[in-house]
Amino acid sequence: MLNYLWAFMILAGIVWAAFHGNMAAVTQGALDAAAEAVTLCVTMLGVMSLWTGILKIGERAGLIDHLAEKMRPALRFLFPDLPPEHPANRSIAANMIANILGLGWAATPAGLKAMGELAELEEERRGEDARRTGRHAAVPRGTASREMCTFLIINISSLQLIPINMIAYRSQYGSAVPAAIVGPAILATAASTAAAAVFCKMMGRRG
Repeated sequence: MLNYLWAFMILAGIVWAAFHGNMAAVTQGALDAAAEAVTLCVTMLGVMSLWTGILKIGERAGLIDHLAEKMRPALRFLFPDLPPEHPANRSIAANMIANILGLGWAATPAGLKAMGELAELEEERRGEDARRTGRHAAVPRGTASREMCTFLIINISSLQLIPINMIAYRSQYGSAVPAAIVGPAILATAASTAAAAVFCKMMGRRG
């Protein structure tokens, strides 16, 4: 759907420019935007390489495991049916830590790994249910489990204490105080994460 939408917008812009004799301006604008996109990508590549490297160093130093242990009460609150020693706990914690630090791109690999581990957990539940009761009580294949839905919602709400991406964007575009976004970002993401947690718990009680 988005492909059709973007294609329509591009074609509409070209046709409009052709009818009004502004094709040269459209062409120059496209070239300028392409150059600016490359510059922005290079800037963000440096920022993300730095913080992804720091995150990897913290992981190898055991910091992620330590923080994951500290986050155990929050994980138990959000995922009460998730076994405490299941590998998904570590991946979920790593994803949440990266999001808290504002490293949305660095959080993606951990998030994908967590979803895969939650899918494996659901497969194990299907097997156990089939052996115990002769039927599948777990969610059908192709259906997201409660843990998957909760993780996705919490990931989207994304509490951020240091919105590094936004700071980098503001710095790239000449903001006088790039870090001024920190306070509003903390308030906004804290509210969104709290709303997400309340929603997940309410839906969990409804079954």
